[in-house]
Amino acid sequence: MLLTLATLVLVTGAEALHFRRVRQVSMLAFGPGGKPSWLGRGSPLLRVIGMAALVWGLATLWTLPPAAHRSNREGVVDPKERQHLLLVLDVSPSMRLQDAGATGKESRMARARAVLESVIARTAHDKLHTTVVAVYNGAKPVVEETRDLEVVENLMNDLPMHQAFPSGQTRIFDGLAEAARIAAKWPAGSATLMLISDGDTVPATGMPKMPPSIGGVLVAGVGDPLKGSFIDGRNSRQDGTTLRQIATRLGGEYFDGNAKLVPTAVLHRLGTVAMDGDSRLPGRRELALLLSCLGAGLLAGLPLLLDFFGSAWDPGPNRRRQSGNSRLPFSGSLRQTVP
Repeated sequence: MLLTLATLVLVTGAEALHFRRVRQVSMLAFGPGGKPSWLGRGSPLLRVIGMAALVWGLATLWTLPPAAHRSNREGVVDPKERQHLLLVLDVSPSMRLQDAGATGKESRMARARAVLESVIARTAHDKLHTTVVAVYNGAKPVVEETRDLEVVENLMNDLPMHQAFPSGQTRIFDGLAEAARIAAKWPAGSATLMLISDGDTVPATGMPKMPPSIGGVLVAGVGDPLKGSFIDGRNSRQDGTTLRQIATRLGGEYFDGNAKLVPTAVLHRLGTVAMDGDSRLPGRRELALLLSCLGAGLLAGLPLLLDFFGSAWDPGPNRRRQSGNSRLPFSGSLRQTVP
């Protein structure tokens, strides 16, 4: 700040001295009126502002510690600073029915993958650890606290995980109970529970209690909620009412992800998902970069602007007007005919 104030004083003094010298030759520089254009009158102030902005920006960047927006996936994140995305994924055979999406031709599992990818794409990945619990006739943890998003995408890429379970009814609450067991050791409010299911065969009782580490719950439904598809002799469709009840009992949000992706506003309301860019909001460093660029651009471009618009008086000949009407005897062809 002191350097910026010193620059203001020095540049203001230099501009005042320059103004006195220009005023002495004003008629020579600006014509008979001796008055510059509005740009010429304001150029001293613009130079002072530009130099002050440039000096403050460079001095601020010099004093701030260096930083770079790089991914920290290679390093080890302290357990107390980790952010967890706990996914309970319905892998029952009904999730392979092709009645989801805007066209109604996607499989429910493919739609679940699209919903999950849209959520992950808008989160800050540096401290995000993803845990996946597959649920069908029981629950099995598939991957725990991974930072490799390709592993999660591979699990969602039409992997027949239902073959790891005996045939039977879908037991969503078993998956929630397994998720609660895994999340019990995490710090309070550090995890977001995400349940993706078609809501088929969900019991009305037996809801497990979530540990304090679960700070937000998102229940996303996939599959056509109106028109069902037959599987195992019964009509299967997204049971939005049951899924909404699950979200309400868990204190979370329900969203029908069959045709649309989860809005960013819903993720913000959860409060536990760090959105991409939240930790990189504009601050002092970005302001210093902006002012440095603006100050340097102003100082570099002002002489060119003054050359064209500094004065309305043009003492030179008007070449455009005289180019075709010259009165000189040799303005035409210089070639003479030799007798």
